[in-house]
Amino acid sequence: MNIGGLLPFTMIDFPGKLSAVVFCQGCVLHCPYCHNPELQVPGVETDVSWPDVIHLLEGRQKLLDGVVFSGGEPLLQSDLKSALEQVRALGFKTALHTSGALVERLEEVLPLVDWIGLDVKAPFDHYAQASGTKPEAAIGSKTEKALDLILKAGVLFEARTTTDPRVLTKSDVKALALTLAEKGVKHYALQEYRPLENGVLPEPSANEITSFYTDQAFLNDLKALFDDFIVRRA
Repeated sequence: MNIGGLLPFTMIDFPGKLSAVVFCQGCVLHCPYCHNPELQVPGVETDVSWPDVIHLLEGRQKLLDGVVFSGGEPLLQSDLKSALEQVRALGFKTALHTSGALVERLEEVLPLVDWIGLDVKAPFDHYAQASGTKPEAAIGSKTEKALDLILKAGVLFEARTTTDPRVLTKSDVKALALTLAEKGVKHYALQEYRPLENGVLPEPSANEITSFYTDQAFLNDLKALFDDFIVRRA
């Protein structure tokens, strides 16, 4: 496991569960709004090892409910399945934050995951810029297959989209939301873009950032599509 960090306690990363978060190194995407760019590159030396994680969890078996594997992209970890098995053997529920771009690896670990946070970047045919990848990588198609796999498996999950106005419009979000609802997604979240000033793309104005959330008709249209619609403001 290439571990980039460990958060000993969180109440927000695994719905209804007090959890620890294991941040995994490496990612197949290069989203311009990524807030963990330091985790995109695998193999960077850190102070946290997998035995450190297990040691922490062994001391918190009666304090925590679950463990979240986040990133980066956790599915890049060759030992993820083994790690999930070890965590579950200690009595913890498991959650996975993923882009869904590695469908085969997702299928392998699905039986070991209790909840998934699936990042859906954009309409599936409009994915390249939002994911920082080339069109021929077909990341949108792979994410759609991952979504279908999760729905078929019946694993609890949330689909969520970061509203970076440099790569998405409200029309894009509405089109994506309609597709998700038609597929049977029940839980959908919009996440407000937080300025990075990282030079990848020029920063949008404050009005552009908040335009998704000041348009009540737009939000009402989305809310009507899902059993559970969440707005996460920065």
